[in-house]
Amino acid sequence: MCGIVGYIGKGNAKEVVLEGLEKLEYRGYDSAGIAVIKDNSIKLEKRAGKLENLVNYLRGIDMDSHIGIGHTRWATHGEPTDVNSHPHFSEDRTIAVVHNGIIENYLSLKESLINQGYNFSSETDTEVIAHLTHSLYNGNLFETLTKVVKLLKGSYALAVIHSDNPDEIICTRKDSPLVIGVGNNENIIASDVPALLKYTNRVIFLNDLEIATITKDSIKIVNNELNEVTPEIKTIEWDYEQSTKNGFSTYMLKEIYEQSGIVEKTLNSYIVDENINFSHLFSKVDLNKFNKIHLVACGTAYHAGLQAEWFFNTIAKIDVKVVVASEYRYRENFIDDRTLVIFISQSGETLDTLSALKQAKDRGATTLAITNVVGSTIAREADITLYTLAGPEIAVASTKAYTSQVLILYLFSIYFAERVGKIDEITRKSKLNTLSKLSDMMEINPKYNSIYEEIAKILKSAKNGFFIGRGIDFATALEGSLKLKEITYIHTEAFPAGELKHGSIALIEKDTPVIVVGTQDELIEKTISNIKELKARGAFIISIGKKEYEEMKKTSDRFIEIDVLEDILGVFTAIIPLQLLAYYTSTAKGLDVDKPRNLAKSVTVE
Repeated sequence: MCGIVGYIGKGNAKEVVLEGLEKLEYRGYDSAGIAVIKDNSIKLEKRAGKLENLVNYLRGIDMDSHIGIGHTRWATHGEPTDVNSHPHFSEDRTIAVVHNGIIENYLSLKESLINQGYNFSSETDTEVIAHLTHSLYNGNLFETLTKVVKLLKGSYALAVIHSDNPDEIICTRKDSPLVIGVGNNENIIASDVPALLKYTNRVIFLNDLEIATITKDSIKIVNNELNEVTPEIKTIEWDYEQSTKNGFSTYMLKEIYEQSGIVEKTLNSYIVDENINFSHLFSKVDLNKFNKIHLVACGTAYHAGLQAEWFFNTIAKIDVKVVVASEYRYRENFIDDRTLVIFISQSGETLDTLSALKQAKDRGATTLAITNVVGSTIAREADITLYTLAGPEIAVASTKAYTSQVLILYLFSIYFAERVGKIDEITRKSKLNTLSKLSDMMEINPKYNSIYEEIAKILKSAKNGFFIGRGIDFATALEGSLKLKEITYIHTEAFPAGELKHGSIALIEKDTPVIVVGTQDELIEKTISNIKELKARGAFIISIGKKEYEEMKKTSDRFIEIDVLEDILGVFTAIIPLQLLAYYTSTAKGLDVDKPRNLAKSVTVE
């Protein structure tokens, strides 16, 4: 949510910042801006709408400089307008600020500043920071910012420049991510790693309440007690090519196609000599002590948690509860030292999930993070971290990160079951042997794309639709429904197949699209009965099921065949058709697949 990029060094700050902001477009935004120091003054330009509006406006404008900060804003205070866009100036135009997060006490600070004679031009909470910095400025920008942050309540990632200090950027964070890229005679800051990868893969993840002074060849960081700290520099294994479209028309399509390779990479990395290689992480943890597992996440990651509930119930025979992160802190969860709480987040910065994690730790639970970003806040806060190996995911609608999460959780359920004596050696080896065939079965054959394109022409005119499935297929249906909503704006709901007739079947009328997921042998007859009930009321049925399900095929208007190695693994091969249906429906409607309206990739506000 929102994107910050800052640059100081030997290159052209304007070019670096704009390129970096482009790499952060997936975070969700509605305006963009840039500020540079040139000829001892700050030049600032910003525009509402897409980043290209700003880029086009800047053509022919001389903003070449060795230092600059930029921002893509996702509106929280004030409509998306040029004035409300970031960066924000102090009134005398000597200070420019970019900010992610929400300042909760901005109204009281604003009133105080107005009483001091300051005038405000925007509706934002961020402009308060610019004027507050000016009011406290003592000639030393770093010292000033240490005073500013003590007055702020809420969440923030800040980058500040001053025309009197043309060789430094000061930045800090609290509950909102900020990464420093360590370069050669240049340094970069950003909200997320992809903005840095063209220039460096050596990064520092700034901790909460740390303040950094960045020049072209130095990085000085102090903690909230103003004691200098020695930062840990991490090497990111992603490369720049992974963050490009690499010949695909969109990031989302590329990422759907990448899933087979990611499954293979994950299995090769985590299975060694027919053993799941997690022992180094859990060597000091007695898994036998846990009598329950909680899975906590948001959105797509929550759906991965619902899949994992089935894995742990079926394989490890343990009580599992899956809770939406934004609700977790506000209910009695009966956490104690015998509770393992697993937090799932692609970015590792999801604020609701992070807040729930901190509460679980305070109550004595053991915390495990499943995340895609090395060094992210959730990874650092959790007791143990299992990394997914999806690489950078740029499209806002998650595909490969979801598959990676589900696979890691499946592996961990087997590992957990082995450690607590709930799975025998023959069954364990059989499951791992079956997994070795999964990557090949997830390969997408482009010759079948015409099927999705044909169905998309039918779906694109729909106003409403339904997804149904039984057992573990219901969790897959939920994720399929979310994908279609996210990128096509068609209202859909997902139900357990047997539940639809308990009220919601009243909404079925002629040609209402219903997408059915069926991969479970023991439940398929009941699912087919539900299809017949829907057909009798005029529904248009699109089914995804095993190729041997002839009866399902005969009762459906369209049938997409999938291979399933064993029923519990149907989640991997069934999700790809659902992703492709959403993708081709969105393109049929002429929508921006990678950047759906109102959505952010990384949600860093509550």
